[in-house]
Amino acid sequence: MTAPVGPPSPAVAKKVLAQSPPMDIYIALVHHPVLNRAGDVVTTAVTNIDIHDLARAARTYGVSGYFLITPIEQQRAMVSRIAAHWQGTGGESLHPLRADALSLVRVVPTLADAERAVTGAAGHPPLLVGTSARRLETTVGYGALRARLTTEEGAALLLFGTGWGLTAETLAGCPVVLPPIEAIAGRAGYNHLSVRSAVAIILDRLLGAHEGHTGPPPGTGPLPGVDR
Repeated sequence: MTAPVGPPSPAVAKKVLAQSPPMDIYIALVHHPVLNRAGDVVTTAVTNIDIHDLARAARTYGVSGYFLITPIEQQRAMVSRIAAHWQGTGGESLHPLRADALSLVRVVPTLADAERAVTGAAGHPPLLVGTSARRLETTVGYGALRARLTTEEGAALLLFGTGWGLTAETLAGCPVVLPPIEAIAGRAGYNHLSVRSAVAIILDRLLGAHEGHTGPPPGTGPLPGVDR
């Protein structure tokens, strides 16, 4: 694990933002390997709503690509058919905004395939960023990662688990793991967001335009061969 790095000063962040391109950001929705509620490693089913809604969130926040990861050939074929429909003349003319979002969709059998695809596009391996609803000992705050994404070149691949989350092995392979999404004290106590909600919240924390801030949002510093 890399040590959390504090965000630069607002003046430095603003200067760097004006001079350097931000990282290319990719997201991946992992359907295998993931955990079930008993802690077993399983493969979950791809759902139509996740294909559409995560693509729309990705497009909203300027994400470069959205990978769905499943080893099941029939599921990959389904995703490809859905994406192809919206890229065809019928779907694109009917709903161009949805067609635009679904142009980001890629479907691959494994996480390694997604990494290779990003490496091919970016020219070097991406920074892997894990997410989890579980409290882990070592995490990097949203503000610290936002600073990296806006001041460093390269690419980052954000991993989101279906089912009951990413496996310990997958998280161990991520140099950066974000803390769980939680309500403020006095409002917390329920921790069971849909993956669609979690993706939207995390993308907004990392890439959203927050009023009066070009750098990290306040109060979020460091914390203890593709199928189409």
